[in-house]
Amino acid sequence: MTTSTLAEDVPVLELHHASKAFGAVVALSDGTIEILPGEIHALVGENGAGKSTLIKVLAGVHRPDSGDFRLDGQPVTFSTPADSKAAGISVIYQEPTLFPDLTVAENIFIGRQPRGRGGLISRSTMRTEATKLFTTLGVPIDPERIAAGLSIADQQIIEIAKAISLDARVLIMDEPTAALSGVEVERLFGVARSLRDRGAGILFISHRFDEVFGLSDRITVMRDGAFIATHTTGSVTVDAIVREMVGRDISALFPKQEAAIGAPVLSVRGLGRVGVFSDISFDVRAGEIVGLAGLVGAGRTEVARAIFGIDKYDAGSVEVSGVPLRPHDPQAAIAAGLGLVPEDRRKQGLVMELSVTRNATLTLRNALTRFGLISGAREHALGEEWSRRLQVKTASPDLPVATLSGGNQQKVVLAKWLATDPQVLLVDEPTRGIDIGTKAEVHRLISDLAGRGIAVLMISSELPEVLGMADRILVMREGRLTATIDRADATAERVMFAATKTLESMP
Repeated sequence: MTTSTLAEDVPVLELHHASKAFGAVVALSDGTIEILPGEIHALVGENGAGKSTLIKVLAGVHRPDSGDFRLDGQPVTFSTPADSKAAGISVIYQEPTLFPDLTVAENIFIGRQPRGRGGLISRSTMRTEATKLFTTLGVPIDPERIAAGLSIADQQIIEIAKAISLDARVLIMDEPTAALSGVEVERLFGVARSLRDRGAGILFISHRFDEVFGLSDRITVMRDGAFIATHTTGSVTVDAIVREMVGRDISALFPKQEAAIGAPVLSVRGLGRVGVFSDISFDVRAGEIVGLAGLVGAGRTEVARAIFGIDKYDAGSVEVSGVPLRPHDPQAAIAAGLGLVPEDRRKQGLVMELSVTRNATLTLRNALTRFGLISGAREHALGEEWSRRLQVKTASPDLPVATLSGGNQQKVVLAKWLATDPQVLLVDEPTRGIDIGTKAEVHRLISDLAGRGIAVLMISSELPEVLGMADRILVMREGRLTATIDRADATAERVMFAATKTLESMP
């Protein structure tokens, strides 16, 4: 293991050469990590690298088959998550699991409520202690508020408050920023830094390198279930981390190939929805990738949903190849040659309980049906064909799509729409939550689609992705288009300026 300048400190937690297999599948072959008190330690790796299994070992969810697990230098064995919590390890997951009908204070002290006179639960003590916790964290949250309706960001802060109340010495934050806005991310990072300064050890898992390098003190890399290296953050580059993650150079993370750009295929004119977006007009031409950029809440996803017919719009029109598209009718959109890869692939793009094959052919139900019955043989053949074309990694196309990694699930969503031979593909956050290696594959697929003459509207919150893949960039702010920037003129500064300023103030 690469040593750090903090090596003289005794690790609060250390795991060496841990392994875990599920039947014939080895999920973890060499799980190794050390977390020092008073450090933020990032854990990175592709999907399938073993990060989740390692976290579950630390959290007591899985018991390792072999390896050395120590706290404060002393060997430990966890049989249950309760053992891990009792030892001072808390996990903050991407999607918190609060009880929605209980108050904030009740959620923090659930199962260990303070008692007052007569052994009754002391709500005033809970309220007072919860207030102290939020004061310590520097976040104003009302302890008496019911948890239902709280933002993901606030729910995560409550989970952190609960961990502090349990005297947690190690806090594991698993993809905590995936659903947060920029302001919420900064608030969370402020809390993480304050906990570090108080001596806690924090394990931070993220696919976002700007966050990893901006927050962490050290970085551990995993690949194929095994430890690769640990580095002090200031001593390593993003390119070096990527090489260790994927075992090769990714010279073309954004493999944008030149494509012949033809006539407009998708034409949007004056599209508006009261209180959401207004006066949206643009074209997407055959073979063109148009990036739709802007801050969270700018209205980008809402525009795509309106174009596809999921949501209604109050003004304007949409045409496909010069033919008006009937509004608020997804079936008409599909018939006209539109496909939509949604932002939330798990809830909106896939049926997680169904097989890979069935998900890949969901848009072809009519074509696969004769006399009211679906041809299983044709369905299976098509599903296998598209899985092969998009290189979906699965032990069997008959397995539930829920068993796939995030990147392979995204490929299945793409397969579902490519099977319809679309003229226009609307792609919303195509690589969210996907590891660096699979991002390059998804980018290559999108570029190949444009090369085949498909018009692509790509919504992305990742500025490098927009700059690397788009022929033109449309920028939205508060429901309005503020700029159209050609690829040759696009810079991060220009896009961000347009995303935060009104059209009238643009240079």
